[in-house]
Amino acid sequence: MKQRLSILGSTGSVGANTLDVVARHPERFEVVALTAATQVETMLQQCAQFRPRFAVMADADAARRLRERIHAEGLPVEVMAGAEAIAEVAAHPDVHAVMAAIVGAAGLAPCLAAARTGKRLLLANKEALVVGGQVFLDAVQAGGALLLPIDSEHSAVFQSLPEDPATWRRRIEKIMLTSSGGPFRTRDPATLRDVTPEQACAHPNFAMGRKISVDSATMMNKGLEVIEAKYLFGVTPEQIEVVIHPQQIIHSMVQFHDASVMAQLGTPDMRVPIAYGLSWPERIDSGTPRLDFSRIAAMTFEVPDLVRFPCLALAWDALRAPSGTCAVLNAANEVAVAAFLERRIRFDQIHQLSHATLEGLAPSKPGSLADLLALDALAREHAHGHIARL
Repeated sequence: MKQRLSILGSTGSVGANTLDVVARHPERFEVVALTAATQVETMLQQCAQFRPRFAVMADADAARRLRERIHAEGLPVEVMAGAEAIAEVAAHPDVHAVMAAIVGAAGLAPCLAAARTGKRLLLANKEALVVGGQVFLDAVQAGGALLLPIDSEHSAVFQSLPEDPATWRRRIEKIMLTSSGGPFRTRDPATLRDVTPEQACAHPNFAMGRKISVDSATMMNKGLEVIEAKYLFGVTPEQIEVVIHPQQIIHSMVQFHDASVMAQLGTPDMRVPIAYGLSWPERIDSGTPRLDFSRIAAMTFEVPDLVRFPCLALAWDALRAPSGTCAVLNAANEVAVAAFLERRIRFDQIHQLSHATLEGLAPSKPGSLADLLALDALAREHAHGHIARL
């Protein structure tokens, strides 16, 4: 029987790569639903190729325009709109697996919906764990969902661990998440105040969305991955390290108590972890070029410079703080990155804004989605207030 999929965030880079893998295996996968925010033309093309039962646009006007185009093309696709519709197709009873690739805190509610209904949940939305934390993990356990990491770093860790999660805690000494270092790995920290949005979005290895590109440039993306790793693998903050590895051949490593290190290597291409998540515990062709060791001149490793990347340190600060602090950090960073991309704050003020929001807001322990959304809204309000004072 084919595995039936909902792909949340299908027009983004992870969603597009997922559809590329799916197209290579029509005998294995069927697309039931696609969701996006506003990209009508891309969604129309995807609907024409994959013929999903549902197409959901977060934006109501985009949904109206897509519905008109779908009708004109005569495609058998039902168009829906809004956040509730996205959660609905994530939890749809005919869906076996959900690719969660919506960027930001907006992806939390549909991830929870998928978790509660016991889906195979392919998690590319790191904010589900960063914001959701234990609330999200409790939903996964209660719903009997299968949680599989899709971020290349966390997939690499998952592939390096023994199959039984019950053994992980007693075996793992530390997890080492690798990072390219982004576009400013060697730049003088004193000049970072002058960075433009265009420079920050020019990642050396990957073509990504603007928000994720800025997070890579500040290394906040890696900080969010540190938080995600803590929840995914049940380790302490002190057991997680970040290593800069510019070549991006090793995607992450696990050191065990006997000093052995297991690593996952490969060509830097998101289709590898996507294919692994879709087919686990099997492996299928991802369409990725094979790694040619004869062409690798060297692999180098560096300790991150926290003067150049102060956002990275905030992850450990948030993990050691009261429950809910990680959600505050994520919200503050989203507001800060948006303000930077709109040229309302400088690049170096992204950290200032996030740090000030963390310092100024002491969260109470969230116990539900409503608590998390309220905390997210409060943190954004505080962050916007700090922008006015910068």
